[in-house]
Amino acid sequence: MRLFISSDIEGTAGIAHWDETDPDKGGSLYQYFREQMTREVSAACDGAREGGASMILVKDAHDSGRNLIPSALPRGTLIHRGWSGGLGSMADALDGGFAGLDTGDRAGVFDAFACTGYHSPAYDNGNPLAHTMNGTLYEIFVNGARASEFMIHSLYASRLGVPVIFLSGDRALCEKAKEWIPGLTAVAVSEGRGGASIGLHPLDAAERIRDGMRAAVEGFSRGGKDCLAPLADDYDVLIRYTRHEKAMKNSQYPGAKRVDEKTIRFEAGDWLDVMTAFRFIL
Repeated sequence: MRLFISSDIEGTAGIAHWDETDPDKGGSLYQYFREQMTREVSAACDGAREGGASMILVKDAHDSGRNLIPSALPRGTLIHRGWSGGLGSMADALDGGFAGLDTGDRAGVFDAFACTGYHSPAYDNGNPLAHTMNGTLYEIFVNGARASEFMIHSLYASRLGVPVIFLSGDRALCEKAKEWIPGLTAVAVSEGRGGASIGLHPLDAAERIRDGMRAAVEGFSRGGKDCLAPLADDYDVLIRYTRHEKAMKNSQYPGAKRVDEKTIRFEAGDWLDVMTAFRFIL
């Protein structure tokens, strides 16, 4: 079984301030949470191997894409660092098409998709660092539902036919994700309280992630519940920016329409078209 893991930092255990996510401003605090992000990803990889995964690729999906400490991950793990500009964004390379490196073959399409360190969407009380994609965005709605980064990339995985089997992050996101994808294994490692966070001990978080990922992979290998994110026939995407000039500029993307001074709408029948639009208007 070939597993793709997309890893973010704002949903790691204990994180509570933007400086802790920023390599330029965070100093020792960023270094600590960089290590915790790596610890949680490493635990996920260990659990996946114990569950029977034969190949794992980890996408470092926070900020520069250069946060994880490669030498601290289990040997045999493929590590995707930086940003290619590809369609998949935080799930770049999920569509395969790259050399298998030391695996001796081409990776092809992955069998399963997982996320670690993910967080609630913009302006959700589930995480003090709740946001969606970047700071120029106020919020994104997809068919009337506030979109998280987990939703966006799970729909991308589903469009590629790849089940979403595991998620770790804040409790609010995990609970909503389980309602949306009932077969998902979700491990909450923190809980937002306004501008604060209550997190598990870092080692306890890693242990729960390892155990959860092992169970998710074992269940998937036994032919467990369908974990495909539910696709729709059509998509109505509403994007609200923090500044009016972004809405003016991005309303010129083909098919986009300006709704008001800070809002545009984009409609499509295929989620890949939405992901393509996001490459230019987010």
